[in-house]
Amino acid sequence: MSSPQAEIWERYAASYKPRRAVNAAGATTWLNWTQYPDHGPDEVVLGELCGKRVLELGSGAGANLAHLATLGAVCTGIDIAPSRAELAHRTWGHVGGLEFVTADALDYLTETSTRFDVVYSIFGAVWFTDPQVLFPLVRKKLNDGGVFAFSQPPATPQQDEGGRVIRQWHLPVHQWIEQLAAAGFSEIVAETVEAPEPGKPGTVLVHARALPA
Repeated sequence: MSSPQAEIWERYAASYKPRRAVNAAGATTWLNWTQYPDHGPDEVVLGELCGKRVLELGSGAGANLAHLATLGAVCTGIDIAPSRAELAHRTWGHVGGLEFVTADALDYLTETSTRFDVVYSIFGAVWFTDPQVLFPLVRKKLNDGGVFAFSQPPATPQQDEGGRVIRQWHLPVHQWIEQLAAAGFSEIVAETVEAPEPGKPGTVLVHARALPA
């Protein structure tokens, strides 16, 4: 893939630092929604995973998705930076039920014929894509009752700089809820996971279910 966005993310990926071999609990795979190690909820947010088809939007080096595969999920991760899929394959290729694809989130969701039971993003594509475009596409690819979840930093004032190649979407929690409801989601839960230390930013965590069509 060759695009200004892909080139920017490829440069960002060059600064990637590998995840620890084990977490504080001694586990070799785990899912972490927040920007702080060993902090916040785990995959329970996504519900039952064994046998479910899962899509991660912005899978990076694949560590979170690999954990879900060890729980019996059939997993696909997409990332716009080509080196991410290559690294994920090298690191997690021994885990069954995993595939990693180089693709833009909107392009992938528009073109794939696969339907999923779970779609999620951790500081990933949801943060960098217009929800009025992304959320309806996610809903179309989710089975009825499927789970959509994402996490990212809390809303902060942003300066609208024309011509920026990549834009961040910093919406207040109530606007995330409104956008999800408009796109066909219900049982919407939005919370801020407080940081482990006072004075540091928390993490917005949102999850919802796809309404029957």
